[in-house]
Amino acid sequence: CSSLAGIMLLEVLLVLGTLLLYFLFSKKKEETLPFKDGWWGKGQKPVTKEDTSIRPFKVETTEEELSDLFRRLDQARFTDPLENSCFHYGTNSVYLRKVVSYWKNQFNWKKQVEILNKYPQFKTKIQGIDIHFVHVKPPRLPEGQSAKPLLMVHGWPGSFYEFYKIIPLLTDPTSHGLSDEHIFEVICPSIPGYGFSEAPHKKDFNSVSAASVFYELMLRLGFNEFYTQGGDWGWLICTNLAQIAPNHVKGLHLNMASVSKMGLTHLLSILLGQYFPGLFGFQDEDVRRMFPFLKKGLYRILSESGYAHIQATKPDTVGCGLNDSPVGLAAYILEKFSSWTDMEFQSVEDGGLERKFSLDDLLTNIMIYWVSGCIVSSMRFYKENLQKGIGTQKHEKLTVQVPTGIASFPNEILHTPQAWAKKKYNNIVSFHFMPRGGHFAAFEEPELLAKDILQFVGKVEKEQLWKKK
Repeated sequence: CSSLAGIMLLEVLLVLGTLLLYFLFSKKKEETLPFKDGWWGKGQKPVTKEDTSIRPFKVETTEEELSDLFRRLDQARFTDPLENSCFHYGTNSVYLRKVVSYWKNQFNWKKQVEILNKYPQFKTKIQGIDIHFVHVKPPRLPEGQSAKPLLMVHGWPGSFYEFYKIIPLLTDPTSHGLSDEHIFEVICPSIPGYGFSEAPHKKDFNSVSAASVFYELMLRLGFNEFYTQGGDWGWLICTNLAQIAPNHVKGLHLNMASVSKMGLTHLLSILLGQYFPGLFGFQDEDVRRMFPFLKKGLYRILSESGYAHIQATKPDTVGCGLNDSPVGLAAYILEKFSSWTDMEFQSVEDGGLERKFSLDDLLTNIMIYWVSGCIVSSMRFYKENLQKGIGTQKHEKLTVQVPTGIASFPNEILHTPQAWAKKKYNNIVSFHFMPRGGHFAAFEEPELLAKDILQFVGKVEKEQLWKKK
């Protein structure tokens, strides 16, 4: 009997020992996201090796393109808005007429092209398509210091131009009153199908595909270790890149962090977080931004996500009209720059657009879409990412181990509290509630975002956090 008890005890100890070993060693091996080696060019993949040369690029437009644009602007048909509707029904056409008048009579595209071309731009072929990117090196470096490579990724309906005001703050911080402890070499690519990057010719080009292409781009430029930064689609692409190559991404900085995999605690925190914030790790600012949840969460999703539903299902249909009409394109894009900068701007007749942006900047972004003819391919990215359903992709089930910094802007479309974010991003080293600003952070508040990036990288470098992943 005692020998039977001894055997049972041994078995129990063996099971416990096995479980202990499993937990000790399974935690160490974090699963990574597979690199997606696709071919997105036309037709069959050629047997010859891809041309990996990097070619200089400049934005150029012809007189024919511009005269065609002005003809279309002249022939625009407007519909009178409802009285006192402001931007609640979308872009108000009274204001849109003013934008079109400015576009035709005052906007100087040639001057804006010079601004676009003030930073070095390049193209290189990756996985069968031409990738466009801006690459800015620091004008000067203190002795003994090297520039830190930083990949910055835009979203929709933005472009690489969103980063033009933040680039000098990162590549030449001292000239702008910022600390020169960390100086960056900035790489801003256009997502394939956006701006001057070639659109994929095959189906299924999603955020993981884009992350794989940008990973190849960084390696081709000679960067084995680098930082990444993004909001909107840039958030997801940079997150995927950190999941694909955690040993190459030193740090991930986001100005938007959305969580698609919701558990029971998320649901309970939505129901009870307003009353018991401490129980769910919410801070006062989380409560202020999230509640009442019906108004600031559910209703906002319903009222602001119509475009995403169209683009995730039938992008080519609505895209036909936008690619044919510059005024339609402007109306579609400007509405997002209004609402996503501040929801309150919907109650203003001009959508509050010129409170945070100049018309020159807004029209430059729209012109990038117009002259490249990329609106349809940019909208398809929604279908490629969302057609299989939210929460079904492998990247949505994997956590992120790379040191992460989150700048949480108060007017972001939906707020993600740190308590939610840390379930996805296991290594958040800085999370800051920003004093002002919305969705297009680099475009709207470049200095606030630059300072947050600088302090985040400072923390990662000081504690060599990427080595402790």
